[in-house]
Amino acid sequence: MDTIALVVTRVRSLNPWVRELILRAADGATLPGFTAGAHIRVQVQVAGASDWRDYSLIDAQHGEDGAPTSYRIAVRRDDTGRGGSRYMHERVKEGDVVQVQTPKNDFPLHDHAGAAVLLAGGIGVTPLVSMAARLRAQGRPVRMHYAVRDTDWLAYQDELAALLGDELQMHVDQQAGGPLDVAAILSRCAADEQVYVCGPKPMLDAVLARAAELGWPPGRVHFELFAPPVAEAGDQVFEVELAQSGQRLQVPANRSILDVLIDAGCDPMFDCKRGECGVCAAPVIEGEIDHRDYVLTAGERAAGNVMQVCVSRAKGRRLVLDL
Repeated sequence: MDTIALVVTRVRSLNPWVRELILRAADGATLPGFTAGAHIRVQVQVAGASDWRDYSLIDAQHGEDGAPTSYRIAVRRDDTGRGGSRYMHERVKEGDVVQVQTPKNDFPLHDHAGAAVLLAGGIGVTPLVSMAARLRAQGRPVRMHYAVRDTDWLAYQDELAALLGDELQMHVDQQAGGPLDVAAILSRCAADEQVYVCGPKPMLDAVLARAAELGWPPGRVHFELFAPPVAEAGDQVFEVELAQSGQRLQVPANRSILDVLIDAGCDPMFDCKRGECGVCAAPVIEGEIDHRDYVLTAGERAAGNVMQVCVSRAKGRRLVLDL
């Protein structure tokens, strides 16, 4: 993917945890265009090494711009994460030059007759701002539910209100006494409406579970997670054997197979690191898989011969991969 150098021309805080950055070419040239739902990758420094982090492109003005002169992103600080967001908050300032991979869209809008129902959780609002703007520009029906823990977490609510008016429904967990009732929202959807959801894993899991209960086809819910996977209660260390080389690796409870493979000098294919894209699929020769991805079908999971190594783990003490 092409990489370009961009200047950070403006930085502002949207709330205590979210920082917005505007990126432009040093000579003011137009940048590669993008579609609603697209993201860029920004190079960060973590533990003395270069890495990349994905940030959705935010466009509330036109919904889609074929020749933008700037990119707008927002970064939520996560002090328990791998360090990329801390770098973007603490080290990056106005005037700095950052390396950026050109836009890519793994979360596009689709053509369908009914309304697009947008469900945003926290910082997951960012790609949905662009979607709302694009849908309005196209004259397509749209309504949006935007949920946050408390009012301090809000971002872009004024721009969304200007775009959507009464079609924007805000939900604050502390005021409502609990999380957004996604089951009720999906139950009210008409047969020709499709859902776009971006937010934390519990929100996405609730949406997918309710869609399955209602008998929706998989393609009716479009989604993007906005956080890397985290260790779950009960996660334990296990061994991975690479059948082609005989190499044996220990996977700690708080690390993924993918990260362990990379540290061991392997060169696995991967992209999202969130179990959404399917790029890191690995054949499994032996062992029981704890599937945690959003790619494989029920039949593929039951077969037990492939896994997404960025998120899925072993249920037992050992896996043998055909790598």
